[in-house]
Amino acid sequence: MKRLNHKEEEVMAILWRLGHAFVHDILAEMEAPQPPYNTVSSIVRKLQDEGLIGFEAFGKTHRYFPILKKEDYRKTAFQRMLDHYFGGSPADLLSYFVKEEKMDPAELDALLKKIKDQE
Repeated sequence: MKRLNHKEEEVMAILWRLGHAFVHDILAEMEAPQPPYNTVSSIVRKLQDEGLIGFEAFGKTHRYFPILKKEDYRKTAFQRMLDHYFGGSPADLLSYFVKEEKMDPAELDALLKKIKDQE
């Protein structure tokens, strides 16, 4: 699966949240400073050309919707992060959260319970 850049991910996140949106709707949801309308329109067309989003035509206007499922992208992106930053080791990832992010012991206990329940 293609790796999306920051602005492409932002557009996809907005479409996942809204379900369907016109370019002006996407622009209104973007973080400040907002890019120009034409920039967002170009990003949307690129994502559409790559088959990641689809559209419904209303005359000359298009309403866009995601084809790529959030869960599918999240799985691929997370696996990439796990492989690149933690050597593919979930234990190293968890260790990072415990040591560096000062994970709350209660959260850790809840996570361990979920892991045990899955076995």
